[in-house]
Amino acid sequence: MKRVKQTACVLLWSTGALAFLFCLGSLHLFASGLDRLTRDLQLDTAPEASLVYDRHGNLVFSFASEDRTNVPLDRVSPAMISAVLAAEDRNFFRHAGMDVVGLARAAWVDLKAQAVKQGGSTITQQLIRNVLLSPDRNLERKVKEALLALRVERRFKKEEILEAYLNRIYFGSGHYGIEAAARGYFGKAAAALTVSESAMLAGIIPCPSVCSPRISPNVAKTRRDIVLEAMRKGGVIAAEAYTEAASATLALAPERHDPYTTPHHESVAHHSDGATGLYFLEAVRRQVMDQFGVADVLEGGLRIYTTLDMTLQEYAEEAVATRLSQIDRSRRLQGALVAIDPRTGEVLALVGGRDFHTSPFNRAMQAKRQPGSAFKPLLFAAAIEQGYTPSSLVTGIDVPIQTRQGAWLPSGEHEAASYTLRQALTVSSNRAAVRVMQMVGITTTQTYARRLGIRSPLPAVPSLALGTGEVTLLDLTSAYGAFANGGVIAPHTLITHIADRSGAIIWQSSIEGRPHRAIREGTAYLMSSMLADVMNRGTGAHARSEGFRRPAAGKTGTTDDYAD
Repeated sequence: MKRVKQTACVLLWSTGALAFLFCLGSLHLFASGLDRLTRDLQLDTAPEASLVYDRHGNLVFSFASEDRTNVPLDRVSPAMISAVLAAEDRNFFRHAGMDVVGLARAAWVDLKAQAVKQGGSTITQQLIRNVLLSPDRNLERKVKEALLALRVERRFKKEEILEAYLNRIYFGSGHYGIEAAARGYFGKAAAALTVSESAMLAGIIPCPSVCSPRISPNVAKTRRDIVLEAMRKGGVIAAEAYTEAASATLALAPERHDPYTTPHHESVAHHSDGATGLYFLEAVRRQVMDQFGVADVLEGGLRIYTTLDMTLQEYAEEAVATRLSQIDRSRRLQGALVAIDPRTGEVLALVGGRDFHTSPFNRAMQAKRQPGSAFKPLLFAAAIEQGYTPSSLVTGIDVPIQTRQGAWLPSGEHEAASYTLRQALTVSSNRAAVRVMQMVGITTTQTYARRLGIRSPLPAVPSLALGTGEVTLLDLTSAYGAFANGGVIAPHTLITHIADRSGAIIWQSSIEGRPHRAIREGTAYLMSSMLADVMNRGTGAHARSEGFRRPAAGKTGTTDDYAD
């Protein structure tokens, strides 16, 4: 009997020891998992919109999977910080991650109401839940949340935690983070929020789906007043400030619509409805996604600084819309426009069609069309580079050219027996142009076209002189820029530089494409002079008859049956 008792005692102690060791092992694994989570935690890894700026540094658009723009804490209104602390965690700067007093108070409120009326989670716990844990309501998650909060508070400063929280929290209506919410609801930066606006945003945090002022303005107002009362009781604001903020009306900014999905008419395309420059922005989006990938563009918080001049862009869109309405009532014709600074190659304005939503195909950059007589300046520049001058005489223009298909003589409306180069370009003589290319050579013509920035392949046929080779409007405009820039061509670009979310520059256009000499300075001067004659008394003189008086040089161009 004594031996049985001894055996039972040994078994009992052994079982207890094993259970104790098992519990210790489980706790060790649990703690190790928490330590690993805390060690690997990064507070600033939330998806962030990539912001697009115009040439003057004004924010004009963003590319994002979530509407979120991170800002440092010193760029958040003090009123907003006070409102969040009053509403969500009044003891934030005094506790170590868990607020025992706040937890007890919430439990007492819930007990009296016999329902869950008030949460006891601190800002740190809410951040942990948002970053590391699932939203499931169970004991395991609550324990992990509390223990992780204690670890996070030891690793990060209070200001870092609060900054991460404000940049991550959801404020309803698709706005993530305080900066996106401030701009989305009030059309201003987070630094400029008033007491009343701050209280309203803080009141949204517990119930963003139903407390948004765009969905439930009355609920949002009630929530705002609750936060204001908490701020007054906590001594954050004086009685006068409370009264003023509580009596303020909810003045929301117009709701922003995605211009990519919001149709608009060309008659109002230049208005501030978020629809300006969509062809330009789409081209920028394609470029940065090709360079950095979809994830970095939509979630990486890139800062994309473009060459876009919004004022010129508005004028460009209005000009295209006005001209199309004058010549085409069927609304089937399309138009395109490119404006480039020839000194830098920076594209200042770009219109790729009548309406982006009807047809997003970019006719300024993607369409390859025959330029017609607009190609002739490139040919004549090649001739001057080969030693000819504007006064060189072009003869024999009525002699047919022998081709594989037989003798060929181009038709033309402005033909004489002979012309100087200047005269031939002024009247846009087709036969003289073909004769000039005979003098220069097809290969030489192609070579100079490439030097002037034409990237598409050009056919080695006599009709190339008449612009039968297909080019993009952007390339052709860039080529003309060499005439205005002393023979130097600056590769065209839509973006000056790109920075990461910390502000470090990670790409610059000046590194990838540098200006280079395409033709001699004297050639560029002579070509500009000849093209000025085209505008003053040649095929472009109609612009003068319409009242245009500024110095200008240019060339008209059409294709057969005026298709272009």
